[in-house]
Amino acid sequence: MNKNSIMATLEAVLFAMGASVEVSKLAEVIECDIEETKKYIYELKERFDSEDHGITIIELEDSFQLVTKPEMYDALVKIAKTPQRMSLSDSVIETLSIIAYKQPITRLEIENVRGVNCDYALNKLIEYNLVCELGRKDAPGRPLLFGTTEDFLRSFGVKSLSDLPEIDNLKVEEFKQEAEEEVQMSLKL
Repeated sequence: MNKNSIMATLEAVLFAMGASVEVSKLAEVIECDIEETKKYIYELKERFDSEDHGITIIELEDSFQLVTKPEMYDALVKIAKTPQRMSLSDSVIETLSIIAYKQPITRLEIENVRGVNCDYALNKLIEYNLVCELGRKDAPGRPLLFGTTEDFLRSFGVKSLSDLPEIDNLKVEEFKQEAEEEVQMSLKL
């Protein structure tokens, strides 16, 4: 395959799939190694980003997806129904944060960190496809394990979990101390 055929093939596959495609599968299709495939994809992305195109390519972990550029949202809304907007309460965001940083994690482990029941928050996150079941833990009762999805990465604009901000241990200790003080105050009442 020549370069133009390779670029056209990558563009066609990403367009037709509509979802993310693993780079290893793209490499198989164009019969190149993974690194060379990534170079072609980055070049294609650069072409979309530098010219007047309404689409771009995003990277999600070890996959790529052809997507509409965010600045095209207003034009899409005029022709399509308004998409459902996610409304995440503080408890849902807190639960999502715990899952994102500690995955794979069980419901009980989430509740131990939060200190309260997480059924509602977990169900909302699954409904919004930000969290999914990853399997079962090898422990008594074989509890379900939860982790984030590609929609999580897409929604928060990160390529992979390693792009999430690092946890500030000093802040964590401050939060623990505040929580303990609140518990002590409530016991005195």
